[in-house]
Parts: sequence; structure tokens; C-alpha cells
Amino acid sequence: MADFARKPQLGFGLMRLPHVGGDMEAPIDIELMKQMVDLFMDAGYTYYDSAYVYIGSEEAARQALVERYPRDSFVFATKMPAHAVGDFEQMEKIFAEQLERTGLEYFDYYLFHGIDPTNIERFADKAVWDWMIAKKESGAFKHFGISFHDHAAVLQGILDAHPEIEMVQIQCNYADWDNPVVEARRCYEICREHGKLVVFMEPLRGGKLTNLPESVAQILADCRPDAPQASWGMRFLGELDGVLAILSGMSLPEHVTSNVEILSGAFGAELDDAERSALAKAVDAINAIPHVRCTDCRYCVPGCPVGIRIPKIFDAMNGYLVYNDLGSAKFSYGFATRGSAKASECVKCGQCNAICTQHIDVMAELERVVEVLED
Repeated sequence: MADFARKPQLGFGLMRLPHVGGDMEAPIDIELMKQMVDLFMDAGYTYYDSAYVYIGSEEAARQALVERYPRDSFVFATKMPAHAVGDFEQMEKIFAEQLERTGLEYFDYYLFHGIDPTNIERFADKAVWDWMIAKKESGAFKHFGISFHDHAAVLQGILDAHPEIEMVQIQCNYADWDNPVVEARRCYEICREHGKLVVFMEPLRGGKLTNLPESVAQILADCRPDAPQASWGMRFLGELDGVLAILSGMSLPEHVTSNVEILSGAFGAELDDAERSALAKAVDAINAIPHVRCTDCRYCVPGCPVGIRIPKIFDAMNGYLVYNDLGSAKFSYGFATRGSAKASECVKCGQCNAICTQHIDVMAELERVVEVLED
């Protein structure tokens, strides 16, 4: 694979597509999506990212992209859901369905989706990786990789054990660069140490970095009043090497035009010293906003009698406390409690409070999570 060493490739994330009338319960707005695809292609970008679990996404891609553009004019990536991994009959069925949904004969990139602590054991079977290798050798896709949501040490182990992996998709943005829960910097460094290309997801932290708290926004505005908030996040990642694509989950044509403008260099190709200083101050300001001071040491997790993933739940809560984005925080909370206990299932045994290295009143914080994030 070519190493896109300097010029970042904007990736069209097909997870937050527009719906007719703006109603998320309505069908995907194919005509509006066609406009977005045309803008994206006209700007010279080609990378599209979907997944089996993005409802309607693969079918919409067929109508707006595949049926309207030559196959060699775009790059298409999609993913096998983690819940199916290891059930080879189901994997074959899903893969065939994805080809049918998209109208494609092959995928350019194919990923195992969302490897995280709730499903990591599914990837322990060597036969799972042999399935991927066999599919690639059959021509079903050109390259394969993983979409990853866990600690850097886990990623290190996976890449050590499976050098056949060609690319890794990770959550990465300037706010999460040194976040002890996400460990974006270290995950990126491990990918590059293993010679893997990287795809960045959540470059704007699900839109939070385009709607910053006033105290944070002012720092960036004082440095570059002409630069939109989104430009800081995209330019920060655009400086990194080995980048296959920076994904943006775009929902409107103006999202496409804005991203294209930013990555075209309209606000500068690289951050200068003053901008780097401003961005560091902005991150400090974000971290100074009152939030749950969990460092994700996980000492509290093994002893929890009901299996609450406390650090992940606190990370979701911090999305609300810092950015005041309740909808996104609830989404993250749902992801954090997928396959495990909710905060409301706490039995008040107190082991978490006793062992917390940050002296957090964990039980009280979990009660606050229930009030805010559970319906």
C-alpha cells in the first residue's frame, strides 16, 4: 500500500447521513447525499467508510456513489460487526449481504469493527484471522484492518500477534491525544511503530470540537479569529504521517465544503508555534472544566460484583460535563454499557471508593450518571 505520508486524505464517514426532513426516523435522503458525494468527488477525495451496523448506510452508498461513479474512481471501506466474529456461517452471510447492499464486487478495505474490552475474546481464535486472510486472497477485498476502541497495550498485543493487519482505525483528536482513557497518542505511535497505515475517526470528537465551551473557544479565537473551530482539529491530525484517511461523519453539503476548505490549506497547511501554544492552552482549559477526574487505572473494575465498566461510564459522563452535549453523552453511555452493567445496577458495596487512586466518590458519581444519562 502507498504510504500517504504528508497529504491527508479526507474520508467520508457514512455513519451520520442526512435523513428526509431532518427526521432521524425517516429514510436517508438519497438526493441530498448525492449532492454531498458530488462535492466530495469534485474536490478530489475518494475514501468512503461504512459498516454493516450503520443502518441504511451501505444501501445508500450504492445509490449515491456506486451506481453513479466508475469503480476505479473511489475507495470503499466497510466492516464486519464484532458480534458476528467467530461464527463463520454468520460471517459469510453478512459479508455476502454487504456486497449485495453496496452493489460492489469487492471492497478496498475490510475491517473487524470496534474491537474493545466487551468483545476482545472473540478475536483470540486464529481461525478468525485466517478467515480474513483467505477472503483477501480470494479477491473479496484488497486490504484488511481493524477498528479499535481499547487501550494502547491491547493494540500492541494485537499488532505483535497479527503482522498481517495492514491498517488500523482509531479515535484520535487533539482533546483525546493525551487522554488516559482513549490514549490516542500512544495508539497512533504503536500503529506507526508497526508500519501500519492509520485511519482517524472522531477527529472532532463527534462534533464537540466544533461547539467548544466559551472559555475554550475564546483561546483559539484570540489566536486565529478567522479560523473555524473545526479547522483546529483537522489541521492537528493533518500534520501526522502515515495517515490513510481522516474520517468525518458528514450530514450536510456544507460539512463537505467546510472540510474541503480546511484540508485545502485555506487556514494554513501546518500549525505554527503560536497556534500550537493556543491549542495546548485550549486542551488545558478543557481539562480544567469540572469533570470526573478518572484516570482509567481500572483498579475498581475487577472487584465490581456486577461488572460495571466504571472508567468508560465516567468518560461518557465527562462528555456531558465538559461539552454540555447530552445527546452525544447518552450515545457514548450506551456504547460504554453495551454488554455490561449500567450505573443503576450498582449495589453500593463500596469497593470502588476504597480502591480509587484519585479518591473519587465513585458511588456518588454513578448516582449522578443515572440521573443524567439513564432515561
